[in-house]
Amino acid sequence: MKVTVAIDCMGGDHGPAVTVPAAVAFLRHHPGARVILVGRSEALEPLLSGPAQEVADRLEIRAATEVVGMDEAPATAMRNKKDSSMRVAIDLVKEGRAEAAVSAGNTGALMAISRFVLKTLPGIDRPAIASAIPTRKGHCYFLDLGANVDCSAEHLLQFGVMGAMLAASIDHVERPRVGLLNIGEEAIKGNDTVKRAAELLRASGLNFHGNVEGDDIYKGTTDVVVCDGFVGNVALKTSEGLAQMLSSFLREEFGRNLLTKLLAVIALPVLKRFKSRVDHRRYNGAALVGLRGVVVKSHGSADAFAFEQAIYRAAEAASNRLVERITERMAAMDEVTT
Repeated sequence: MKVTVAIDCMGGDHGPAVTVPAAVAFLRHHPGARVILVGRSEALEPLLSGPAQEVADRLEIRAATEVVGMDEAPATAMRNKKDSSMRVAIDLVKEGRAEAAVSAGNTGALMAISRFVLKTLPGIDRPAIASAIPTRKGHCYFLDLGANVDCSAEHLLQFGVMGAMLAASIDHVERPRVGLLNIGEEAIKGNDTVKRAAELLRASGLNFHGNVEGDDIYKGTTDVVVCDGFVGNVALKTSEGLAQMLSSFLREEFGRNLLTKLLAVIALPVLKRFKSRVDHRRYNGAALVGLRGVVVKSHGSADAFAFEQAIYRAAEAASNRLVERITERMAAMDEVTT
């Protein structure tokens, strides 16, 4: 993997204490990659001893004097903090010094700055947020997850293209199956926008599976699930809340008395495997697709393992030509419709 990733080291809940060790771990696991650490030098340099010395030749620091706060207004961050670690990391992608950028910082600011600096690809009206979620058969990509609340049928078509190319880039799926989230599988179900989107997707040349219902998302029926940002964000947060509730129930039941605690010890290998399969850290890293560059958003509370996964997703997307794939696919669709 020969790719350079710019990392906003100051973003997120933990900042350099997580982002720097994650970057070092990523470099150790991927010998051909390079990383540019962006942030305040005095915060980064003390963390580059020990294991970091093994990859020092593939690691560079780019100083940035400002930090975008997690609760800062996106417009303020974009206008007033041009030397923030987030802005500098994205500028490095625009300048061609890095193929991808990763940040655990303010999502609204990251989207606003990325769209302002990198601009959208030809044929793409709005960038979308796409993330992998676990399914019975592995995982699928779900978009949009909140960037676009009100969408037209054409926007949903574009999300389908972007999601399919994301699956092709990261998971190397030749013809990703694309599903449209709806209230029923039948073509007559849904509002006018969703019905029209289904028609466009069916005629797009994508491997369109058809409508999928909410309970189909986790069956692994498709590689990509498309919806507007309002529905996607509600569905994702509902799923996260359900997972947390079930985890809490398990802990309560196994800790109820001495017998259940003993049963918990016996069941420990199964519980560990279960936890590994649904571990949200393995799926960390939401791509901001539709931009003229690869940008990945990590969860703000990510630990080093989770942040390393976000770096990996960014590197895979860049090295497997995500941006070029979307551009080529949109151009091919334009040729068919003109």
